[in-house]
Amino acid sequence: MTDLPNLISANYCGRDLYRTCDIAERVLNAAIVQADISGSFEEYLEIFDKFYADDIEVSSDTGKESIRGRERVRSILLDFLVPLHVVAEIGGVSISIRETAITGDAVGETHSTWELDLVGASGNTCTLSWRTFRKWEGLRVVCEHHYDHQQSGGPLTFEDMRFSAAKSSAAKSDEALRTPFGGKAD
Repeated sequence: MTDLPNLISANYCGRDLYRTCDIAERVLNAAIVQADISGSFEEYLEIFDKFYADDIEVSSDTGKESIRGRERVRSILLDFLVPLHVVAEIGGVSISIRETAITGDAVGETHSTWELDLVGASGNTCTLSWRTFRKWEGLRVVCEHHYDHQQSGGPLTFEDMRFSAAKSSAAKSDEALRTPFGGKAD
């Protein structure tokens, strides 16, 4: 992962805040895109710890209230990442994420569009997309808002996972040998 503090010197930050935030945004987004959820979710937590302020505020147009504080946001991020990691590593779902910057003109504020593609072992696809607004203070995100959520394709089901095919065929071949109580017949 790129080390942002080594990329941007503290002396440079004071001279061109707009450019500094733009570079920090690109480094953050590149780190997110390059991380591999099928290998580990911990890399995303490291990215979060490196780029987000202790007093981060996160909101969404689908949520009721803002979430404040690194530990609360980290907990919600973990609840999102762990299932993605499991379906990628064990379930055979291919997961990819893309980001496109949206040009802005406010110092310390950035916008981007995100697409998360989930392709099941069955070939079924679900794409989630949203936009993100971030407010930066120095080299840390202090506010992040997610909006314009969209989904194309239906949600993936258990049948779209690789382990479901193996379980189904094993269950079918064993089905005749099972008693009504779940044990094997003699």
